[in-house]
Amino acid sequence: MYSIGPLTVSPGERAQGLIPVGTSSYGVELGIPLIVVNGAQDGPVLCVDAGVHGDEYDGQEAIRRVLAEIDPDTCGHRRRHPLHEHPGLRGGRPRERHRSPEPQPHLPRRPDGSYSQRLAATFVEQVVPVVDAVVDLHTGGAYGEIAPLVILQGGYEDLATDIALAAGHELVWKGGKWGGTVRHPVLAAGKPAITIECGGATYREANVERHMYSIRNILRSLKMIDGEVELRDTYTAVSGTFARSSAGGFFVSHSEPGENCKEGDLIGQIVDHYGNTLEEVRADWDGIVLWVRRIRTVRPGDEVVIFGAVEGEITP
Repeated sequence: MYSIGPLTVSPGERAQGLIPVGTSSYGVELGIPLIVVNGAQDGPVLCVDAGVHGDEYDGQEAIRRVLAEIDPDTCGHRRRHPLHEHPGLRGGRPRERHRSPEPQPHLPRRPDGSYSQRLAATFVEQVVPVVDAVVDLHTGGAYGEIAPLVILQGGYEDLATDIALAAGHELVWKGGKWGGTVRHPVLAAGKPAITIECGGATYREANVERHMYSIRNILRSLKMIDGEVELRDTYTAVSGTFARSSAGGFFVSHSEPGENCKEGDLIGQIVDHYGNTLEEVRADWDGIVLWVRRIRTVRPGDEVVIFGAVEGEITP
C-alpha cells in the first residue's frame, strides 16, 4: 500500500484526490490535486509536478498524458503530482518574473501564512517525506519564452546529475542562490530534484511533447518503466544572468531563446511610441540567449533577457 495525504493506493491501482489546504470564500475545498499510480512491482516513488505558476500549462498536460499511458500492473511504484498550484491557475493569471535585482522565492512557505504559503508548506510537510525524487516542470510563463534546459542545483551535483541528464536537454543550468523552488526542500532532505524549463509565452504542443520525453526518459533512468535511458554524448553547462530594462517602453527582440550570441551583439531594444530607440540590450559576453521577454510592454527594471554564459561541458 502507498499513502500520501488522504489517499491510500494498493499495488497495481491508481487513484486521484486532493490534499486539502483550505476552503475558498464560496465554500469549495482547495488544495493540491494528485494523481497516484502505484505500480504492482517494488520501486522508487517519483513526484512530477507542474503548474506552480498559474500561467504555465504545458507541463500539466504532459503529466496527464504520460499518466494515461502507464499500466500500473507492469511498472514499479510511482506517484505523480500534476498540479501544485494556487488559484492563479484558474484565471491563468501571469506573474511578473523576478522583478527585484535578485531572484525571488517561488514557494515561500508558512503554515499560518497566505494561501500560497500554506499550500507550499503542505507540499513540504506531506509530499516531500513520501517521495524519493522530484521533477518540477516549468515554462517561461506568459511574460517570456525559455530555451529547453534543466536546472541542476549547484552543490547537489552528486545527488541529482543522473536525472538532470536524463531530462534530455543539451543545456544544464547550474542553479545558484535561488530559494523557494520545489526542488530545494527535496534536495535538503537528501533526495534528487531538478527543474525542467521549456517554452512559454503560450501553450505549444511541441513543448508538451518535450516535457513528455523528459518524464519518460527519467522514468527509464530510475528503472520504473522498461527501456534504455537515452543520453546525449555531451551537455553544455551554463549560468544565467538577468538583464533588465532601464527605460520603459516597447521591447523589440532581435534574438530567440537558444541562440548563440557574441559579446556586443544586439539582443533587443526598447523604443517609445514613435519608434525612437530608448535603450539597446546587448550581450555582455559570448554565450547563449536563454530567455527572451514576449510581453512587449516594459517598465523600468523589468526583466527582458536572460543571458547564459557557457561554463563547460558535461560528459555522462
